[in-house]
Amino acid sequence: MPIKKRLALIVILLAVCVGCDQTTKTAAQSYLPSTGAWSYLGDTVRLQLTHNSGAFLSLGDSLPASWRYALFSIGGSVLLLGLLGYALFSKRLTPVGVVAIALFFAGGASNLADRWMHDGYVVDFINLGLGPVRTGIFNIADMFIMAGAVVLLVSEFHQAKFLTLFSKRK
Repeated sequence: MPIKKRLALIVILLAVCVGCDQTTKTAAQSYLPSTGAWSYLGDTVRLQLTHNSGAFLSLGDSLPASWRYALFSIGGSVLLLGLLGYALFSKRLTPVGVVAIALFFAGGASNLADRWMHDGYVVDFINLGLGPVRTGIFNIADMFIMAGAVVLLVSEFHQAKFLTLFSKRK
């Protein structure tokens, strides 16, 4: 896939994903109470506003502020630039791989934008579960990151399965 097409695909996914994520975060901050949660579908879905200064599941939240800044803001920026470079210039990356990495990039970029705009924290507000089994509180950007992971894993699995089947026929 030519670089121009890769860049166009990445820009489109970036605009859609960041737009959706930032819009929902703005709505969450405007409408959700700062304490408590709104519950739907028999408490399967909870909307609960939190400010996460750590990473996934608040990992690193207890680190000193300077370390969190270096790790999550600076380190996250470097990681995202590396992903973007890989998505644009890797010769072995398939179009599906470009989509997967673009989803990673878009979700990461939107969460990074939160860190820059909100003094180091990310707005989270979605919690899912059945009974006592619940997810951590997350946001739409996290869903795009997970979607990128799933697309990449499924793509790699199918490619490996295809190559295994193809090599057995020789």
